[in-house]
Amino acid sequence: MTRNQAIEHATHHFESGAFLTDLNRRVGFRTESQDAGRAATLLAYLTDEIVPEAGRLGFETRIVDNPVAGAGPLLIATRHESDDLPTVLIYGHGDVVRGYDNQWREALSPWEVKIEGERWYGRGTADNKGQHSINLAALASVLATRGGTLGFNAKLLIEMGEETGSPGLDAICHTYRDALAADVLIASDGPRLAARRPTVFLGSRGSVNFQLALNLRDGAHHSGNWGGLLRNPATVLANALASLVDARGVIAVAGLRPPPIPEAVRRALADITVGGGPGDPAVDDNWGEPGLTPAERVFGWNSFEVLAFKAGNPENPVNAIPASAFAHCQLRFVVGTDWQHLAQHLRTHLDAHGFTMVELTVERGAPATRLDPEDPWVTWAIASLEQTTGRKTAVLPNLGGTLPNEVFADTLGLPTIWVPHSYPACSQHAPNEHLLGPVVREGLQIMAGLFWDLGENAPKALAAGA
Repeated sequence: MTRNQAIEHATHHFESGAFLTDLNRRVGFRTESQDAGRAATLLAYLTDEIVPEAGRLGFETRIVDNPVAGAGPLLIATRHESDDLPTVLIYGHGDVVRGYDNQWREALSPWEVKIEGERWYGRGTADNKGQHSINLAALASVLATRGGTLGFNAKLLIEMGEETGSPGLDAICHTYRDALAADVLIASDGPRLAARRPTVFLGSRGSVNFQLALNLRDGAHHSGNWGGLLRNPATVLANALASLVDARGVIAVAGLRPPPIPEAVRRALADITVGGGPGDPAVDDNWGEPGLTPAERVFGWNSFEVLAFKAGNPENPVNAIPASAFAHCQLRFVVGTDWQHLAQHLRTHLDAHGFTMVELTVERGAPATRLDPEDPWVTWAIASLEQTTGRKTAVLPNLGGTLPNEVFADTLGLPTIWVPHSYPACSQHAPNEHLLGPVVREGLQIMAGLFWDLGENAPKALAAGA
């Protein structure tokens, strides 16, 4: 049996409608982890759907209770062939955001897959049921083609709380470190760079949110009687923000800026074009850090965003000086940023610029991760994808957004390879979420080829303790 036969098996799984049947059944589970009333459904997705599938693939499974009260359970599954073979950890999440049933376009339901042209609509099709279903089906194709063996050891970790911040995931990985030990993580989440371009990303930018607030007095006061006499908190806060980030989005706080972009990252991003796809906004060429390409600005640099700003009553303004103002802000950051001291950097900067009255509240953040684009696991994965597709793979040193990748990269100490099967305009987290049929088909082929290659020619110096 050959690599091409494994890919053909995966292609037939798509063309026969079998993959659609499986995905439709999984989408039918209303696994809204943001809804406290869905606890039984979160568990049922694992026990009734994924455990039987993993059993058919030869995995030994166990459900693990979440150490965080009220958070969804997790599945750990193991398929061991030999101590001399490499081991892959495959991650996915079965929970979804709220369905927002009434906001979907007429004739669509979030809980049933409906196909219109290339689009496969349904909640979780893109995030993440469709993506981990592709990977499970690809494992099945390799098993069928190789006569019941993979040529490597495999472990599954499926969580049911990613959409609420993956509570308990890090603790579980600490507790079950030995059970989850592997040579590499291969997982799928997030979008490709573009619908028609196979993509690999190797980590994610970190993220930390914070609030700035200024409360000067009780109640508003007439702007005619008191204008020019009372400090306006909105004006003060706007100037405080302007001291942090300039009019073209350049970060002005030295401690919030990243180190120079590594040359390996620059090389990986040299042929990356951001945007230009259906539904994508136009990229502003004169925004962000000067001297960087758009790809470097989003994948290799930090961004400071004001997510919300409020003073007074914006919907029905009155002629009064508001008593208070607040802004919700966010820093997205790459590896090397001193984000753990963000509060100190902001406080020092604000005080130095005369904004001692501005209050600062920093939320818990998520670290940035990035595997070296020239790591042997990366070059191996790229070669596999390009052999399958015949096209150049987009290699992103990290996703522009944030995933719980630090749990795998830092807690478990794994090189992390993410192969996404969605695309930027998939309406992830919004009404009318969808996958693209051609990307599903190609995703099945890519993963069948990748898993075949893992059993045939994994990087031997890094696998199985060699």
